[in-house]
Amino acid sequence: MHTTNYHNTLIEIADDCPVATAEVPPERGSSPTVARRQYEMLIEHPYRFTSDDLIFTIHADRNGIPESDRQVERERFFSKGQPCLRTSPLARRYGWGLHHDAEGRVALVPAGSEEYQRLASDPTITRVKAMRSKRG
Repeated sequence: MHTTNYHNTLIEIADDCPVATAEVPPERGSSPTVARRQYEMLIEHPYRFTSDDLIFTIHADRNGIPESDRQVERERFFSKGQPCLRTSPLARRYGWGLHHDAEGRVALVPAGSEEYQRLASDPTITRVKAMRSKRG
């Protein structure tokens, strides 16, 4: 079983993130974007979901997977590797750090905030950069 979870880790904004301070992903049409859905879940419930929970819930919601089938589908989904939150548009485009606590639960941390600076300078927290949006 593969996982996207991190522990005691801050996913920092990408080096080529176009904003210095966090922005709320815009709403687009009747179906929220992945960025907007991630934002809503994490801003409403900090440290409630693991990365796996977040990624699978959004996948299942977007694909209309009924609640009764979700456990089996989750096992199938994670039977192969999935992109982790280092690929999230929140950290690549919208200026949000993603802090994973000791239990792997995630919360948003706005870039430029005191909390982001505190986490980024804490020697007990692993820091990894979000993936760059552009090659090179």
